[in-house]
Amino acid sequence: MSRYELLIGRRYLRAGRGNRFISFISVISMLGVAIGVAVLIVVLSVMNGFEQELRVRILSLTSHASISGFGTGLADWQGLAARARENPEILEAAPYVEDQVLLVARDKSSGAAVTGVLPEQEHKVSAISDKISAGSFDDLAAGKYGIVLGSELAKALGVALGDRVVIATPQPVITPAGVMARMRGFKVVAIFSSGMYEFDRNLAYVHMADAAKLYRMGDEVTGLRLKLKDMFVAPRVVRDLATSLGGGYYIDDWTRKHANFFRAIQLTKSVMFVILLLVVAVAAFNIIATLVMVVKDKQSDIAILRTIGATPRSILGIFVTQGTAIGLIGTLGGVALGVLIAVNLENLVHGLESLLGIQFMDAKVYYMSDLPAKVQWADVFKISLTSFGLCCLSTIYPSWRAAKTQPAQALRHE
Repeated sequence: MSRYELLIGRRYLRAGRGNRFISFISVISMLGVAIGVAVLIVVLSVMNGFEQELRVRILSLTSHASISGFGTGLADWQGLAARARENPEILEAAPYVEDQVLLVARDKSSGAAVTGVLPEQEHKVSAISDKISAGSFDDLAAGKYGIVLGSELAKALGVALGDRVVIATPQPVITPAGVMARMRGFKVVAIFSSGMYEFDRNLAYVHMADAAKLYRMGDEVTGLRLKLKDMFVAPRVVRDLATSLGGGYYIDDWTRKHANFFRAIQLTKSVMFVILLLVVAVAAFNIIATLVMVVKDKQSDIAILRTIGATPRSILGIFVTQGTAIGLIGTLGGVALGVLIAVNLENLVHGLESLLGIQFMDAKVYYMSDLPAKVQWADVFKISLTSFGLCCLSTIYPSWRAAKTQPAQALRHE
């Protein structure tokens, strides 16, 4: 494409006498592409941020993988932990005892999963100690019957540090008065807040020795929590571990425990990309209408250029230049706007919440109260390339029509 074709194509973008409406339509086409690209970047960034934040918060309180027995506890858990650590991909293994119980505090009650752990071991496989908002996780001690509650669970029970709650287990106790639930009082020694409503509302921790007595586990444990070097290879590691340990154990990993969350996010992300891409496509195909009007308006110019020696290919290049410029400016503007909004989205949302006095993200529904956004440049590149490709595709038909213009017919009524 020669220099004069680029020069004429750029000049047609600017408004001149008699064609201001066409230039206005060109600006509208650019804005349409820019808004479509920006919305697509912001939506995908929110989906990426939500997925990453959900993964981080889930894995802060759960393990990368776990080993448990089929319907029974694990007796020789120390030996099993040593065998698991022989795998080079496994960093640590910590025992736990878990059951569903009823927590009672004065006139309030709530069901919860109470897990017995060894505080010094639990630090190595989860980040629960980093989520403590009041008290200390290390205050859990054998025989002291202390309990660590989630912030929402403590709120539901109406208790604070130092208060007492009663744990009622499913195991029955036969007394002279009849069959009763096995109960034990515990003192609240800490409260944690993970930022995920589901965990903060339904989880509590006690010392493993106290839980073993309460649940009548003896020397057995429910299972082992495992921490891996790379959590993304968890499926492969658990398969290798299952092979090395032989039968008799149930081995699970975080990708299967929370598969529905991440599959739903990926499906939503794919659907949103296709739906919002249609917005970009509509804006891109608006370039067709713009260029058709320009070709109609520039019939005499095309005829004069053809008369002085311009080839159909040169005429094609002029209008391709104009359409490509519209698509390029719109795409770059949309990328800049989308990245700017995505990077500052949390501040914008908090500002709107303060201004309007409402909460957009209810933790009971969305598992978190913030709206995180993470810009992935691979997505930005894919969006930009797709948008620019659609814009370039939109220039073909009008440019081809302009290249087919016959000088004699175009100048007949001039």
